[in-house]
Amino acid sequence: MIGELESLTARARALAGRGERAILGIAGAPGGGKSTLAAALVAELGEAAVLVPMDGFHLAQAELVRQGIRDRMGAPHTFDVLGYAALLRRLRAGEETVYAPAFRREIEEPIAGAIAVPPEIRLVVTEGNYLLLWDEVRSLLDEAWYVEMEEATRLEWLIARHVEFGKTPEEAEAWVMRSDQRNAEIVAGTRGRADLVVRLG
Repeated sequence: MIGELESLTARARALAGRGERAILGIAGAPGGGKSTLAAALVAELGEAAVLVPMDGFHLAQAELVRQGIRDRMGAPHTFDVLGYAALLRRLRAGEETVYAPAFRREIEEPIAGAIAVPPEIRLVVTEGNYLLLWDEVRSLLDEAWYVEMEEATRLEWLIARHVEFGKTPEEAEAWVMRSDQRNAEIVAGTRGRADLVVRLG
């Protein structure tokens, strides 16, 4: 991955060097490595880039329960897509410091105003499952990459992540196969809308 990270960083740096602010979107299935790649790119780019994940636009747990969709948390309809698109438009303008929300896995809730994006930032990297699904989001991305990895590895990583944040191995596997895999199928259908496909592992 190191050699590939160098070439991907160079491509992201070229976006950041265009003069006006750019937005790079990194999409992929749950557990497919998009968050890892996005964080690595921002670390390489330093003060030129900020990471603003889509997951900050999860609906709150209480709202999921109110709507009766808690068991589908992570599906497209459990996000505030219009709020996310509105944030991306503000970020594209780059005229002021914008405060973006973050998602805290340990409490499974979004936290408002957690990520500051000052106007001097040249590249915003945003990552999430559905960047290529929603037209109102895809149209705001200067480039969109799709990240994928070998399926058995992805499932192993995904189950381990659920266990790390409190599920038993049995609960984690059941959740992955019932909910995450349905979402992964939706995401896979958007692969063709990417400017670049990145294969990890």
